[in-house]
Amino acid sequence: MVRSHTPLVSIIINNYNYGSFIAKAIDSALNQTYSPIEVIVVDDGSTDNSREIITSYGDKITPVLKKNGGQASAYNAGFAATSGSIICFLDSDDFFLPEKVALVVKVFQVNSEIGWCFNTVKLIDEKINKEIGLTRLSGVGKCDFRDSVKNGTSLYVPPSSGLCFRRSSLAQILPIPEVFINGADGYPMKAAPLLSPGFMLEQALTIMRVHSDNNSTFRQDRPQLQTKNLVTAYFLRVKFPQLAKICNRMFARGLSAYWKYQVVYIRYGVPYQGHRELIANYFARLSLPEKIEIILRTVYYSLPKKAANPLNLALK
Repeated sequence: MVRSHTPLVSIIINNYNYGSFIAKAIDSALNQTYSPIEVIVVDDGSTDNSREIITSYGDKITPVLKKNGGQASAYNAGFAATSGSIICFLDSDDFFLPEKVALVVKVFQVNSEIGWCFNTVKLIDEKINKEIGLTRLSGVGKCDFRDSVKNGTSLYVPPSSGLCFRRSSLAQILPIPEVFINGADGYPMKAAPLLSPGFMLEQALTIMRVHSDNNSTFRQDRPQLQTKNLVTAYFLRVKFPQLAKICNRMFARGLSAYWKYQVVYIRYGVPYQGHRELIANYFARLSLPEKIEIILRTVYYSLPKKAANPLNLALK
């Protein structure tokens, strides 16, 4: 049954030192074909001209100007400032197509039982303004992954600018632990499919600009960031124990990287100082079979040629 009312949609834009991009993001939020919309712009202690640009929009937006605390703290502060029944995330170097919110609202109105709506994201090379790919989805249309994620299935989910939530669903997930100073979208994108059915929109309604500051593909230290899986797995399992199987696999991948690099990163070049206590606390929560499985997976993930190894079928 389609509901006739027009719910308020809140778009949360999180920003840190993206003064060269943020106006495009704000404009794309303000120029949606749907109404009513509120645009919450959270500046996480930028030191460039971001705040000058943000304040130039006057009362068209709701600015949240805070000290630098990282992306999770920006999401939390942004959500606290919203009033909408539907919440959309937008990174300040990305932008929405004009019809995005209208299509998302229609999905929520038609499907009253869903708690989230994710859409395909188109990747554009900022230098040459050319499409370089589309993000993958684990399904199309209405999806119920609750049993799948409980059984340990990892999903293909778009990055933060492709994520929209019913307020009641997001309220069960936030606040995100503020240890996640970067890549905080991994927390809600893994938790939301556990809590309710959702909807995957195949249309590429979000444009992600790939540029020198966010392109990690060719970084020499990229493998070291796999250690962040330790932190993500720990905090997800604490709040959502039903995700134990997914978290255990993530933890094993992170532990494998930690064995190799002997450091845990929460973002490029930023080590997490409490990693030893975190690892000990995670293992303290495990049953003996879980401990054995994690150690076996960690050894497996540490092997150089997994595809040729007989453990592949058992531990993939």
